[in-house]
Amino acid sequence: MAEQYLSDEQLGERYGVNRVSIWRWHRERPDFPRVIKLTPGCARWRLSEIEAWEASKAERAASRADHEHPKEVALN
Repeated sequence: MAEQYLSDEQLGERYGVNRVSIWRWHRERPDFPRVIKLTPGCARWRLSEIEAWEASKAERAASRADHEHPKEVALN
């Protein structure tokens, strides 16, 4: 299957933020996927890398929630 790419505008729509925020995340967050320059003036993100980043964020959030609110263990 061919790789799919998203623009900064598409990512902004995906996350409900302005495209400027996408570029700030790219600049300031080392875990945010790196941009791919397809041609001069054409920058895109790989959908597969975006989805992997989303999954890792969800896993970290779930892990933090488990540590903050551990499940009760039955002693019987």
